[in-house]
Amino acid sequence: MAQFKVVIIGAGPAGYFAAQALHNQQNEDRTFAIDMIERLPTPWGLVRSGVAPDHPKIKTVAKVFEKIAADPNFRLFANVEIGTDITVTQLAEKYDAVIIATGSSMGKQLGIPGENLPGSMSAADFVPWYNAHPDFADVNVDLGCDTAVVIGAGNVAMDVARMLALEPSELDPTDTADHALDVFKKSSVRDVYISARRGPEHAAFTSPELRELPKLEHTNVVINLDDVKAAIIRAGDAPEKDVKSNLDAMLSIAEAEPKSHERTMRFLFQHTPKEIVGTERVEAVIYSTPTGEVTVKCGIVITAIGYHAEGIAGVAYESGKVVNTDGRVKENIYVVGWAKRGPSGVIGTNKSDAATVIELIIEDLHPPKNNGDISDLITDQMVIDQSGWQKINAAEVAAGEAKGKPRVKSVRRIELIQLTAL
Repeated sequence: MAQFKVVIIGAGPAGYFAAQALHNQQNEDRTFAIDMIERLPTPWGLVRSGVAPDHPKIKTVAKVFEKIAADPNFRLFANVEIGTDITVTQLAEKYDAVIIATGSSMGKQLGIPGENLPGSMSAADFVPWYNAHPDFADVNVDLGCDTAVVIGAGNVAMDVARMLALEPSELDPTDTADHALDVFKKSSVRDVYISARRGPEHAAFTSPELRELPKLEHTNVVINLDDVKAAIIRAGDAPEKDVKSNLDAMLSIAEAEPKSHERTMRFLFQHTPKEIVGTERVEAVIYSTPTGEVTVKCGIVITAIGYHAEGIAGVAYESGKVVNTDGRVKENIYVVGWAKRGPSGVIGTNKSDAATVIELIIEDLHPPKNNGDISDLITDQMVIDQSGWQKINAAEVAAGEAKGKPRVKSVRRIELIQLTAL
């Protein structure tokens, strides 16, 4: 029986689903030894640092990841950075296949005046800040204003707007980062606008997200009924299933009896941002609309208009993703997930995507290499293996149990590394 060595760069959903697909391709003729490299001290990617804390059910996919990691042929090498500690070229020499699963972590820019004013930031900074990502613990989030604007029409924009518009005590039983919870509890924000460049029929929200909004106990949700009716007409008699589901959900919100809570989330459609204005910090957003310019006064603007992948030395990138043909990059290097196709789909989309790429790897396999592995390349840095991660996980969960939360995340790298010594 031949055993092939595969290394996966990135310990998020795309990486774990790639490992799962490899396991599923094992038979009496071949097995796979899988090494997974992660830059952070902790795995799980967006499941840990991207999913909104008030959506804990989505995070249960981590149980699948842990089952994959329990395979005796799987090893985790966290706290190892590609390009600094080790290179893709070195890995390609050692392994039969290298799979890039690094996701897309950098927020796209609007490219309008005022975007760099204090008080203007990307969801790519805001979301990991409230999710306890070590690299974003010191992001300055000032919520000392009464109005916030979120620019974008996808689920990330929805998450951001909801986090801003929630009554902060609703986050007490979640794993929101402690430093973020303190800021939310002192927040003066009472009005949150979520603005979309196009009409409701083009919004990239998913209908389950929309249908949850009326369940918010302390927040009014406002969608203009005329906007939805006009969108229904534009969508025609036979709209796509997802479009119809979204429009039905929005119509339900727009027709609902108004509530009188202290906090409000308002949807603005067909509002194209032209300029963010202010002297020393954000004071307003100027929009172009079908009926003329509209100015929305606010103290913070968060853009959620998409992501692009951060580059890796030795790998070609274009339009925010790894240059590839159906997942093949070059020689024995492949790519899966957002780094392959761009930031689209939900977590589960990565499963079918990874399975397709693994089939290509199977087609391309040569006789197994006998060149050693990552252990030959790593010397000085503090590697966190699966047992180290399990210690971090257990400590965070235990701290959470004491406070009625799923976990209390440690934020600083040094704290996370120290937990592995327990």
